Amino acid sequence: MLGGAADVAGSTKVILDYPDAGEFQPYGALGDYGGHNLRYGIREHAMCAVVNGMVLTGLRAYDSCYLIFTDYARGAIRLASLMDLPVLHIWTHDSISLGQDGPTHQPIEQLVSLRAVPGLMVIRPADANETVEAFRLAMPHKSRPVALILTRQAVPTFDRSAFGPASGLANGAYVLADAPDGKPDVILIGTGSEVALCVAARDLLAKDKIKARVVSMPCRELFDAQDEAYRESVLPASVTARVTVEEASPIGWDRYAGPKGIVLGMNTFGLSAPLKVVSEHFGFTPERVAAAAKMALGL
Repeated sequence: MLGGAADVAGSTKVILDYPDAGEFQPYGALGDYGGHNLRYGIREHAMCAVVNGMVLTGLRAYDSCYLIFTDYARGAIRLASLMDLPVLHIWTHDSISLGQDGPTHQPIEQLVSLRAVPGLMVIRPADANETVEAFRLAMPHKSRPVALILTRQAVPTFDRSAFGPASGLANGAYVLADAPDGKPDVILIGTGSEVALCVAARDLLAKDKIKARVVSMPCRELFDAQDEAYRESVLPASVTARVTVEEASPIGWDRYAGPKGIVLGMNTFGLSAPLKVVSEHFGFTPERVAAAAKMALGL
């Protein structure tokens, strides 16, 4: 296992720090050719192309950068899928919640464009437990690239004694929190950091006697591959009041929201301001999600 980042390893947290991991460097420099940490420099396309080459030789390699900069590496990312290479992509800083970094660093259209790449498994975990399960799922793959889409800002780690098991990630989507009787009035569907917004909105709705189910959908490709019975168990056709929440392009979410559901997404570029200001400006708050749920219910 070896890899690194396009000059942002300290931010994307991909430095291997176990004993003797070392730096992949010429002999006599910082390390040697046996090192496992690669310094790719600010060259995203070359980084992904190099990783493709390493994987072709039988190595298990990964690359990492901010999600917005995957645009520079599009050709190499597409080739990994075209060649069925088990490349591991680790892309962070995944939403408008970057705050002051501004719209140049805030990805809007990147998630939907990556989900459109045939064969690329795009996984956006909601918390630390889902991230562990994402790695557990990705590592055994021998013929399919996996993109882990991770969040910069702090998110809660859900208590799995009270919420659904994170192992549900392997199915692409699962019930994280349900109505007390298992018969929800409305379904809130989120990915990544927005799952926490759905959980908070569920609590607000409960105060108004509205029963909400929260579905975490870290990987749409995996969920679509499940049999009809499983998909129905998570998103029953009888519950038409639904809200999807993702701080990115809304394209593609209508298939999960349904004709009577509401899609909360981004139709503009972001904003350079503190995280809280950005979230409130674009309506990514528990109150907005709860209000959308009531609207879907016709209340």
